[in-house]
Amino acid sequence: MDNCIFCKIIKGEIPSAKVYEDDLCYAFKDINPQAPVHVLVVPKKHAANVLELSDEDKMLLGHIQLVIGRLAEELGVSKTGFRVMTNCGKDACQSVAHLHYHLLGGVQMTEKMV
Repeated sequence: MDNCIFCKIIKGEIPSAKVYEDDLCYAFKDINPQAPVHVLVVPKKHAANVLELSDEDKMLLGHIQLVIGRLAEELGVSKTGFRVMTNCGKDACQSVAHLHYHLLGGVQMTEKMV
């Protein structure tokens, strides 16, 4: 999508602190981290949020989950714990209309919502 900031990051048009990339997804450090480890994992296929996905995206979603697990290990939070979340729509405070997952860790989190 032409005006999507995450699409531009994926294409290299906007710089990012890349953590991981493959054919299906791209991961980079959040510019406003909420925890010592705060990485965004973004599918390269543009979808505004989970509501725009279909049965055809099952492999993509499974792949992203596996990438998140590997990143948690590489970033040193797999043993202590981490949080994975995605926001969907304005009431959830989704700030970029491109599906993305927040991987947060490196700190004791509370049970309250992030």
